[in-house]
Amino acid sequence: MQIQLENQPYPSIQADALVTYVFDKEDKFDGVLGDIDRAMNGRLASLVASGEISGKALEIVLIHFPEGLAAQKLLLVGAGKPDKFAVADLHKIAGTALRQLKTRGAKKIVFLTREGERGPAAAQAVVEGLIAADFESDKYRTEKKNREIDSVTLAGFDAGLGANLNAAIEQGRVIAESQNFARDLINEPANKLTPRMLAARAEAMAKEAGLGIEILDERKIAELKMGALIGVAQGSVEPPRVIVVRYTPANPRPGAPVLGLVGKAVTFDTGGISIKPANNMEKMKYDMGGGATMLGAMRAIAALKPSVSVIAVIPATENMPGGRAQKPGDVQVAMSGKTIEVINTDAEGRMVLADGVFYARQLGCTHLIDAATLTGAIEVALANVHVGAFGTPREYLDTFLESAKAVGEKMWPMPIDDEYQQMIKSDIADIRNTGSGKGGGASTGAWFIKEFAGDTPWIHLDIASTCWVDEGRPWLAKGPTGVAIRSIVDFALKM
Repeated sequence: MQIQLENQPYPSIQADALVTYVFDKEDKFDGVLGDIDRAMNGRLASLVASGEISGKALEIVLIHFPEGLAAQKLLLVGAGKPDKFAVADLHKIAGTALRQLKTRGAKKIVFLTREGERGPAAAQAVVEGLIAADFESDKYRTEKKNREIDSVTLAGFDAGLGANLNAAIEQGRVIAESQNFARDLINEPANKLTPRMLAARAEAMAKEAGLGIEILDERKIAELKMGALIGVAQGSVEPPRVIVVRYTPANPRPGAPVLGLVGKAVTFDTGGISIKPANNMEKMKYDMGGGATMLGAMRAIAALKPSVSVIAVIPATENMPGGRAQKPGDVQVAMSGKTIEVINTDAEGRMVLADGVFYARQLGCTHLIDAATLTGAIEVALANVHVGAFGTPREYLDTFLESAKAVGEKMWPMPIDDEYQQMIKSDIADIRNTGSGKGGGASTGAWFIKEFAGDTPWIHLDIASTCWVDEGRPWLAKGPTGVAIRSIVDFALKM
């Protein structure tokens, strides 16, 4: 899909559809919408008066053969209440428009921004929304519907910002394509993406992007005494891998922070001996979503070149109930030397992250972010609306949440008080891999990981309920979402 700026007047641009947006209860149009309304002899105002155009968030109105426009259709997308609108909302508006027009056979569309949203941030948000919306989860269908948008023209932008706008468009493209790269990994069936296959895909991406990469095999993992990861992996015939991806800026500053990105990559999770119910177990192919998130982030970081070094550590394994599988009651010794009583083998994500987080510290990471499809408890707390965000110190987490807000990803700070630490104390080992009390499962899971982060500034993103959606959103296909990548990249660029 081609995306380009266009400086000629939008009414004269030939296209299948022109897209713009309207706010809730906007009964008096000015600027470009006022011009369009006048060209249409007040037709927009009459549709508002009749209630057909409401402006409610992401509602759609399609007008055929609009007067005064060379485009064959005019698509209006609701932008919601103006006092709640942010430039990042253009991501969803653009994505909603593209998905609507794809189903109607459009090939060429024009996206027209309104006054106040004509700078680089707006251009980047629109491009990210368009490219993310173009992703489909039908890779393995032999018959596919040919519904492709060939080109999108961006109109209404400030021509005086040409170079900055083009840079923003390219940045938006890189981030969204990296998000789609991660979504493609998450969507893969477990027989098409074992730990070794994931390592091979990561290696190919790293070489293409110019990143350093090292793949630790089962022998090296054993040499490093990653007992927590080995405990999870030992029930499967598929050997584990640890994927280490490195980005180093051209002129690294002495003493500059090193950002560590640690992603859980359980390529299939049966629950192990504490086996999951059969219903919906097929979705456990996406239990490697945290690892895919970090690979997607690294792909974007390689192209956008932040000024800080970034190292991704991605422990990859299956969690299977084989004859050699770890059992409830077993004690494993993590790489750090800390002992772990395994209460539930289905609480395996925190086990692999324990060694991943500690190893990232050993590699010199001074700041950490981990992402994992960790707990069902986060869905109880936040449904599939917000990512659960934990972190210490709080100032570090707050800085990251500013990036999430800037890009329009919903994240909610979750508690990690000392009382949750007491809930993972074990009678026979240092810690246990589930909480001892009722409730608080997301917080006790986070505290378990924190045991291995130590005093290093650390953020944990529980994406279990937001990594995958069973029903499509107006701006996004059902299936993998690629959540958190845009926030992580923005944070790295600002760090």
